[in-house]
Amino acid sequence: MSKRITRRTFLINASRLAGAAVAAGPAFLGPSCRSLDRLDLLVRGATVYDGTGRPGFRADIGIAGGRIRSLGVVTDGAAKRTIDAGGLAAAPGFIDVHEHTDIELLVNYRAESMVRQGVTSLVGGNCGESAFPLSDEMMARRKKNLREEYGLELSWREAGGFFRRLEEQGIAVNYASLAGLGTIRAAVVGPENRRATPAEMERMEELVRESLRAGAVGVSTGLEYTPGSFADEAELIVLCRAAAELGGVYATHMRDEEEFVLEAADEAIRIARASGARLQISHLKVGYARNWPKSDALVRRVEEAAASGLDIFCDRYPYTAWSTGLSSFFPLWAREGTTKDFLARLKDPALEARLRSALGEKEALMGGWDKVIISSVSTEKNKPVEGRDVQTLAKEAGKDAYAYLRDLLLEEDGEVSQITFAMSEDQLKSLLAHPLVGVASDGSAVAPYGPLAEGNPHPRLYGTFPRALGKYVREEKVTTFEDMIRKMTSVPAARFGFAGRGTLAPGQWADVVLFDPNRISDTATWKDPEQYPVGIDYVLVNGQVVVERGEHSGARPGRVLRLGKDSRAV
Repeated sequence: MSKRITRRTFLINASRLAGAAVAAGPAFLGPSCRSLDRLDLLVRGATVYDGTGRPGFRADIGIAGGRIRSLGVVTDGAAKRTIDAGGLAAAPGFIDVHEHTDIELLVNYRAESMVRQGVTSLVGGNCGESAFPLSDEMMARRKKNLREEYGLELSWREAGGFFRRLEEQGIAVNYASLAGLGTIRAAVVGPENRRATPAEMERMEELVRESLRAGAVGVSTGLEYTPGSFADEAELIVLCRAAAELGGVYATHMRDEEEFVLEAADEAIRIARASGARLQISHLKVGYARNWPKSDALVRRVEEAAASGLDIFCDRYPYTAWSTGLSSFFPLWAREGTTKDFLARLKDPALEARLRSALGEKEALMGGWDKVIISSVSTEKNKPVEGRDVQTLAKEAGKDAYAYLRDLLLEEDGEVSQITFAMSEDQLKSLLAHPLVGVASDGSAVAPYGPLAEGNPHPRLYGTFPRALGKYVREEKVTTFEDMIRKMTSVPAARFGFAGRGTLAPGQWADVVLFDPNRISDTATWKDPEQYPVGIDYVLVNGQVVVERGEHSGARPGRVLRLGKDSRAV
């Protein structure tokens, strides 16, 4: 036991050092700051958790020109506006490092579900899928889909074009994106399960470099999803090396998170070591009860990799259910190719026995289809199934689970999302307390109104960060406020190179969340997920108030955070 505690203490210290580049910043101004020029905003009397991991302290925060000018006691210098923050905590804006937001910001720039959680910076392009780069065929298809679904005109093909489009429109939060290696493979190799040719490898490397030079902050994989799942380890090492040479992160949804989770972690670590990339393991978890005993071994792999010198960190959402496409229950061979190919296999009587057997194995792992909730469909006809479990729905339809799922996918052209309850609450608490595991939503910026209010989404889209602080820090006491906030702010800022962000210090960008530590809570539930949290009074992005006492100001102060020189975002 003592050896494990020693290693854990080492890792806590190491992870704190990971934020040092951001945390250092200009010197603390206090206890009294006099003769200040006129401030744009003064936050008076907050308990400041500055993101470095030190305990909260009482201070005023002076803001001008989008940056923090002073942190201490401001006695002179008038401010255009003063916020009385007595009884509130102030923290750096939270950074969500595992997001799936991209075109959502073009549909609704306000980023409602995220910014109301205190999130001021998003990292999209995860799980191997990004809004760029697009082949001719991909561009034509997405252009049609975006026009029909949202009335949006697609005007970009590559990262630079997408980032410019966001800037031209204006956004409420800061935004960065990884380049999805699944998207890159689809653009070059296509949907087939085969090795890339030397010419295709060269083109994929070129697209990785083009994306990072345009500002993408790294690359991502979703190795349980086609076509990214068809990339072998050698291919991924080459592409991750191209990203690492430019200072990019490698974020991975590993090849397996259930039966072969340990082998998948070994592969991720080998890829990072061989390529030289910093490794971010996405939504670290072990699925299904019979695999839960593997959790300790999984954590040991992460700890040992860090102790050996690998730059590694993980993220996790504070829930025991995941959400993804319903088609993910089907084996890879069934999903190879296009959606049309997948649906054709579902219709093929000759394949039914194999498909039934595969889904039977999934049912045995879960313990029953009552563990799976349909979260969204496309057709009005099937809207009543949203928010209900598969076992009940199949029974009502007079079908077994396989037939019900098959028919639903066929009716919906493969576009069905689901939520699966398959993780351990005790292991969740252990992971959230771990010094090498931060917090991320695995969600996207949506809203309970307009075109983004669809389905019965996972509550993590609305509740991740206040849930971590309210339920797991205040109530469950898995760690302290200062430690959890550090893992939400300075640690991810340092890892992704967000210069001037992640801490509250003079000279830093004024991304600030003001919350009541006694009240902050998520209110989104499985039955009613589109609910904003409580206890978050103000959210500032680059010095401008975006959320004020539960209302969105309509401001668009967000910036696109691009990878720049020395692996810093500018």
